[in-house]
Amino acid sequence: MNEIITSFISNESPFGKFMTRVGIVIVANLLFVLFSFPVITAGPAFVALYHVMFKTLRGDGVINPFKQYWIGFKTNFKQGMIAWLIVLALVLFGYMDLRICNHLGGLFDLVGKVIIAFGIILAILTIYLFPTMAAFADTLPHLLRNGFYFAIKKPFKLLVIAFFNLFPMYLTYSDPQTMPLYAFCWVFFGFGAIALLGAVLLLPEFKPYLPLVDACGDFILDPEDEALWADTPEGEAAREEAQKNAASSGHEKTEEEILEEMLKLGM
Repeated sequence: MNEIITSFISNESPFGKFMTRVGIVIVANLLFVLFSFPVITAGPAFVALYHVMFKTLRGDGVINPFKQYWIGFKTNFKQGMIAWLIVLALVLFGYMDLRICNHLGGLFDLVGKVIIAFGIILAILTIYLFPTMAAFADTLPHLLRNGFYFAIKKPFKLLVIAFFNLFPMYLTYSDPQTMPLYAFCWVFFGFGAIALLGAVLLLPEFKPYLPLVDACGDFILDPEDEALWADTPEGEAAREEAQKNAASSGHEKTEEEILEEMLKLGM
């Protein structure tokens, strides 16, 4: 009997693996809440959250969420911060314009509808930008382009991912009486669960362009890639140099060249 119970709760059993991932989701979610508390750091916090989920899915599920979250956060801090501040500025600007249009009425109602359409596009790009940033190393414009590419590549997945990112937020604010319960869920596992679902849906699309990993989710790299991805000052300098070279390229890259770069620069 003891052997049956031990085998059931061991880390190698399906139940053990499930509970390990539940623990990773909860820890990563709590770290996300902590790191995004200043609001302006929510961008890199989102990227780090997806970094943990991709790392979990690509390995055997046994990772150190504290270590991996910190790696994802500091590696993508600059780009994630810039992208998030731009999104916040556009949302604030669009919200103010929409209120003005609703107040004026008439022809401005049409302008308001255009603003809403742009808001939907911005929401889709934002939803795809952070997981793309977690998976690939590139310049911000290229990451936006790649995120848009993956969004339109599978429209059904786009609808599912957008639904689970936006509808829970709507539920949270639709009923003030249940808001404390929703707040509890968001703080402990909500963001992590949604990120895990997004990672599960996006990983099959990302995987053909990502380098191989071992059983622990660590990259199997050649010496040149090791220099690019090493968690050292030299590795950071190599990443910055790669981004500068990509940004200063003199010709418009074809889709095949973009995908080749994504394969080389992988997660």
